[in-house]
Amino acid sequence: MKFIPSPEVFEYINSQLNEDIQKLALKKNPFPEMDWKWILNQIAAKKKAKDKLPTWYKTNAIIYPSTLSIEQTSSELLAAHKSQLINGKKVIDLTGGFGIDAYYFAKSFKEVTHCEWNEELSNIVQYNSEKLDVKNMNFFQGNSIEYLQNTSDVYDLIYIDPARRDEHTNKVFRFEDCEPNVVEHLDLLLEKSTQLLIKSSPLVDIHLGIQQLKFVSKIWVVAYKNEVKELLWLVSKKCNLNPTIEAVNIEKDKTYSFENILVEDDVVQFSHPKTYLYEPFSSLLKTGLFNAIGNTYHLSKLHPHSHLYTSDEKIDFPGRVFDIVNIYPFQKAEIKKYIQNQKMNVTIRNFPLSVDQLRKKYKIKEGGDIYAFFTTNIEHEKIIIITKKIEKF
Repeated sequence: MKFIPSPEVFEYINSQLNEDIQKLALKKNPFPEMDWKWILNQIAAKKKAKDKLPTWYKTNAIIYPSTLSIEQTSSELLAAHKSQLINGKKVIDLTGGFGIDAYYFAKSFKEVTHCEWNEELSNIVQYNSEKLDVKNMNFFQGNSIEYLQNTSDVYDLIYIDPARRDEHTNKVFRFEDCEPNVVEHLDLLLEKSTQLLIKSSPLVDIHLGIQQLKFVSKIWVVAYKNEVKELLWLVSKKCNLNPTIEAVNIEKDKTYSFENILVEDDVVQFSHPKTYLYEPFSSLLKTGLFNAIGNTYHLSKLHPHSHLYTSDEKIDFPGRVFDIVNIYPFQKAEIKKYIQNQKMNVTIRNFPLSVDQLRKKYKIKEGGDIYAFFTTNIEHEKIIIITKKIEKF
């Protein structure tokens, strides 16, 4: 680090965490020897870290990079989950960033190498590692691919989270558009490691990814609070035409994990809505194994493209479960009588109108205990299923 702020500066940063940054920026800098913009960035970044990075937030004298870096970094919950998937002696993080993943890998590996091309960020992570009492982390500042090409070391795991912005800072997600390009460097990566763990955008097509990466042995579809955040690809040196796919939904105090569902095929039961309605977790839907979900849990689908399931007997299911109260055809008379001006939670599945369009058009208020699903049944008819949510049992 070029400089280490005094304890007084850190005390001031902590004392201003409840203040408005815009108003604070208009005030006089109480530390003329320090860059006022840097102090303001520390306050703003630490605010963003409170829920996402509680360990860093609670640790005294941590230094933060830009607020954008905090927004883009892994959350602690996701990093902790990742670190529990694989363990060993040596791991190298080729895209270290703020070091959240490397910090958690240090708990399950004997030695971690953190690579980061940005010199300032690399220095910050090295400084913070001392404050966090991490003693088994090494640091390399520079091009991590060149580092791999020049080292004689072979790792138990290479971890890589390719940058998903191009030279014009536009968002990208395909492997070949990210930096570094893991498809281009796949041979090198597998030469220098026993296993390769790649983090990608949820937008990556799973079937295309399997083809491009050639040697995928397992895929984790990871969601946080039912929103898919990342795909994790475990690649080894042996080809696997049918990698295991595991759907994970992480809550604040619990993790739901589902794998070994039946192989996808074209045979699945269809029916009109029965007694219970099932909506799979988003991570399970991302696997694309829509028919297999129905077959594995002995449920019927409402329509080939609706991806809602139903049964007469209630089951424990990886997703939300609802008690069906009523079913209405999507027709003007029924909408006016039962839907218009009502308060309910609205979900669409295989339906031509968006949630916002439905709310605006029929003056539906948000919230309440009623959950309305606007969807299409096996007869290709547009219907509304009125339900009440069943809490997990």
